[in-house]
Amino acid sequence: MADDDTSLSDEERVELEQLRAERAERERQRSASAERAELERLKADKAASEADLAERRRIAEAKEKGRRLMEVDENDDDLKMPVGQRIVIIAVVIIAVVLVLTTIL
Repeated sequence: MADDDTSLSDEERVELEQLRAERAERERQRSASAERAELERLKADKAASEADLAERRRIAEAKEKGRRLMEVDENDDDLKMPVGQRIVIIAVVIIAVVLVLTTIL
């Protein structure tokens, strides 16, 4: 009789199996949801990293362009002024001429 009181009936066993299956399904869904969230986070991190790398490259290219503009060509043996310096000097001379002409006229 003690075994009959503690053992489950067929209906109870079926219900227990259903509840276990539902719990397992909820766990699978929760796990899948967590994996999707992690995937989205990793994609966002990767995109941010790639954007940061692209920005660094763009800055490095701009610095290199500026350096080339303001430095003398290393392969050139002549003592020439860099193009950037010539442009700055010409601009200053033009501004000075315009100021002098405006004060005279």
